Amino acid sequence: MLKIALTGGIATGKSHVLDLFRRRGVPCLDADALAHGVEAAGTEATRAIAARFGPGVLAEDGAVDRAKLGPIVFADAAARRELEAIVHPAVYRAITAGLRAFELTGNPRLAVVDIPLLFETGRPADFDAVIATVCPVAMQVERLVARGMNESDARQRLAAQLPAAEKAARAQYAIDTSGTFESTQAQVQQILETLAS
Repeated sequence: MLKIALTGGIATGKSHVLDLFRRRGVPCLDADALAHGVEAAGTEATRAIAARFGPGVLAEDGAVDRAKLGPIVFADAAARRELEAIVHPAVYRAITAGLRAFELTGNPRLAVVDIPLLFETGRPADFDAVIATVCPVAMQVERLVARGMNESDARQRLAAQLPAAEKAARAQYAIDTSGTFESTQAQVQQILETLAS
């Protein structure tokens, strides 16, 4: 089974592209969804996060409250690195388990894992190929503002990641999501055909 990583900057259309792969029958994992599981109430990572950042970053149910933690870690690079040192190893363990489950339950030709911080975590070599989504920075900001984020926070989130264009340059495949939905679909189909051959 080919293990394919999907990455890209925030608001470059990764979720949409992942959904397009899923709709074509490709088994998919979403690192952000796995991170939510890692940050649920009672997990080892959640206890470590509360110990480092204080119990005030937890929600009433005991899970990590990202709305409380986000402003802390996006304003302080050292704090963000400390959070990542707690969360990323647990997420990569969950990815490994998920990919193994795909192999055991059907052994598909390929599986796609959406990992926004693939290059930042130094893990592209874990995968057979990397696909990056990319669009202009102005469009990323516009999309984040449309989601309810103010422009200053949007630019702060962008500054915390490698630029989407750099991720695209380092990937084996790039999908430009600045055009129509049909254009994005065609790019996904082309990559899928290339990988399947």
